[in-house]
Amino acid sequence: MAKITAEERELYNKKIEPYQERIQKSLEKEKSIQELIQKDSSGVAYKKLLLCDEMIYISTLYMMMNSLALKILEVKNNDALNDARKSLYKAIIYLEEIVSNVVDVPYSELDDKLAEISNTPLEKRYYQIRKLGLAIRMLTDAFGDNSKWKWSFVELEGRFAVVAKNMIDMKQAAKDYFDPRSPDYDTTVYCLRLIRKLLDKSASAYRDRYELSTRRLDDIRMAINFLLAQRRLCIATGIVEDADDIRKKAIVWKDKMEADHKAGLNK
Repeated sequence: MAKITAEERELYNKKIEPYQERIQKSLEKEKSIQELIQKDSSGVAYKKLLLCDEMIYISTLYMMMNSLALKILEVKNNDALNDARKSLYKAIIYLEEIVSNVVDVPYSELDDKLAEISNTPLEKRYYQIRKLGLAIRMLTDAFGDNSKWKWSFVELEGRFAVVAKNMIDMKQAAKDYFDPRSPDYDTTVYCLRLIRKLLDKSASAYRDRYELSTRRLDDIRMAINFLLAQRRLCIATGIVEDADDIRKKAIVWKDKMEADHKAGLNK
């Protein structure tokens, strides 16, 4: 790797100044919203939706700074990428505070939480989910396959899959899914397809992390929970055959977990 010259460093620092200023303004906005939440308990969930959007925006600014580093300095800005990662975790945490972080939860248990954001249309929630998912994918691509955060991203993406699922009123979605006359029909179909894909991906990712890295019981249990959450979604949307296949897979994974535990292969 060629040595970075003072001129290149100066150019880079000048180019990232606008992004740093925007980040600072967004962080100040976050602080002001948090202070408002402390003073006024009304509409807290909606304010946290705004905070989530702000964190997504900040993460993209950090990723732009990394792109400039690659272009000007021909090296990654790992500090910027790490700050982007932290911002995306904060985005997810804000959503978890609204709809919980429970993987396989009966939909009725989310009624009270979803009531707090009932005025946010499905289309807007779906857009926010897609925006957050895109930012996460951009970040994982920026870090690359050999990143030290490889297995950490399993948790980030898993937590994203959970909030994406819990943000949706599944009882209403199950009705709209079968009603082409519903104004939310198309959005519901696309949204549920995406959520099922996310749940399936996280189930496989946690299974891989268990097999290839940690051998931790909580990882394989989490993988099974994601399967069960996917099965619950299949049942809600009438995909009975897939639901049965997922149930059988969950049994196989559970048997494997118990066999490994007996053999002393778990941590």
